[in-house]
Amino acid sequence: MKKIYFLFIALLISSISFGQNLLVNGDFETWTDVNTPDGWTKVENITQETTTIHGGTNAAKHTADGTKDLGQTITGITPGNMYTITMWFNVESGDGTDARIWSYWRDASDGNITDNADELRGGGAGNAYFVATDGVWTEYTVTIPAPATATSLYFEVRAYGSSVISWDDFSVVEQAVTTPTVNITAPADGEVLDSGTTSVDVTTSVLNFNVGNTGTDDGYIKTTLVSPGGTFNMDKFDTNPETISVADGEAYTVTYELVDPSGASLSPAQSTTISFSVAGISQVADITALRAGTVGDFYELTGEAIISYIVTEGTRNQKYIQDAGAGILIDDTAGTITTVFNNGDGITGLKGQLTEFAGTLQFVPTENVASASSTGTLLNPIVVSASELINNGETYESRLITLNNVTFADSGMFADNTNYDVADGTDVTVARVAFGDEDIIGTAIPTTVSSITGLGGEFNGVYQIFPRYASDIAAPLSVNNFNNASFSLYPNPTNTGSVSISSTNSEAISVQVYDILGKQVKNETLSNNTLNVSNLKSGVYIIKITQNNASTTKKLVIN
Repeated sequence: MKKIYFLFIALLISSISFGQNLLVNGDFETWTDVNTPDGWTKVENITQETTTIHGGTNAAKHTADGTKDLGQTITGITPGNMYTITMWFNVESGDGTDARIWSYWRDASDGNITDNADELRGGGAGNAYFVATDGVWTEYTVTIPAPATATSLYFEVRAYGSSVISWDDFSVVEQAVTTPTVNITAPADGEVLDSGTTSVDVTTSVLNFNVGNTGTDDGYIKTTLVSPGGTFNMDKFDTNPETISVADGEAYTVTYELVDPSGASLSPAQSTTISFSVAGISQVADITALRAGTVGDFYELTGEAIISYIVTEGTRNQKYIQDAGAGILIDDTAGTITTVFNNGDGITGLKGQLTEFAGTLQFVPTENVASASSTGTLLNPIVVSASELINNGETYESRLITLNNVTFADSGMFADNTNYDVADGTDVTVARVAFGDEDIIGTAIPTTVSSITGLGGEFNGVYQIFPRYASDIAAPLSVNNFNNASFSLYPNPTNTGSVSISSTNSEAISVQVYDILGKQVKNETLSNNTLNVSNLKSGVYIIKITQNNASTTKKLVIN
């Protein structure tokens, strides 16, 4: 058995006689040429089929050559009436994920009214599918109502990838409806609204029934709201949206019933009920805990994160943030964060939804953050090897890192949206130039061993580094692997307020100390090999020691 998905995108327009197929050339009997069936306005990778047919002498065939669409606009549809969509398909070969089914009703402005994908799937949800036997014609049919504000219908089927499918005898047939109906068109039944939503408009669609409180009206809408605060009843004398106050983590049920002017139910009764909820929000102390969360859930990051880079290209308002243990990418397409931030600013109390794109975890904010919780933090990149990035890239995703001792496989100039292989011996990873408005674009690709500073990234399991500026491409870091005979750091841990740093070399020693967030807290040249740390709080620090153009980094613990 073969799982086959079909994509239908549906739009509606005005009226036509009942029982007639509204699709032009739905049986595929006439063709302009072997790749163009008459009447179909969107035709991609379609061929005329004369052997595998369901009826008549021709069918349409999608061959295994990537994504392909077949669609046309239907005119003459009446809002409130029912429409039966029928199609026949024959699967010769293909993967079960090669095609899907969707539909969209639209209004006069060509805007989507509601997503009727589940109706066209026969009431299924998510990746619902049809089962077809290879080489056997299978019928699919469904009847769905046209919404009250629908004005046009666009019908489309789509197949993907390797599927080879013949299609025949498509039809869309109108059926008149005169029975009063009431529907709630938004929110959708079972919908989970974003955390932070404080109110929702419940939108009504009423057909074949005059709602009002005059003597000529058919009656009104009796409404019932079941909420955490109790059960509430109200009478509606219009079909305008009803605004309901909602709160995070709460569930709601709304029932609308059409009643006559005396309040009595119609015969048969006409009512509709939906349930929806607002997502709750969980608090996490740091980005490590956030990254361990569930994609799709909502979180508040209570600890401070530091902005390492603000993407100024494009419209996604992206910001890379990190703390002591991890990093994540803020993806703010809606522009929810309106406060102006700078690199090095701290953000505390960030709220949003955990999402994922091509393997990269992202955080989509749901509320603005009023102001920076700190400013001017200098983040120190984590130095990693190509092997470390390849094998443990998740640890460095969206964090500021330096990839050391690598050689570019390419030459020439750096270009935007381009991947470059970089190697350290047999270890090869990817440096991607992703920020097209920075000065790295058009600079020369080095031909010697280099270091690359940038943001750790991922694309579908391939870990990468995203350099930002021309200065991010530099000479390799000179790391002196001092041995015990030439270098000492004592005591470590220390609770004396100082630490001694010595080596067998008599040259001056330069020391930079960084806290666990990468913020530089000391920068000095030692005159007596003693570093005063009395003003530093207890914790873990990173010391970078430079002597005679060579440097090393060590961990220092202050008790």
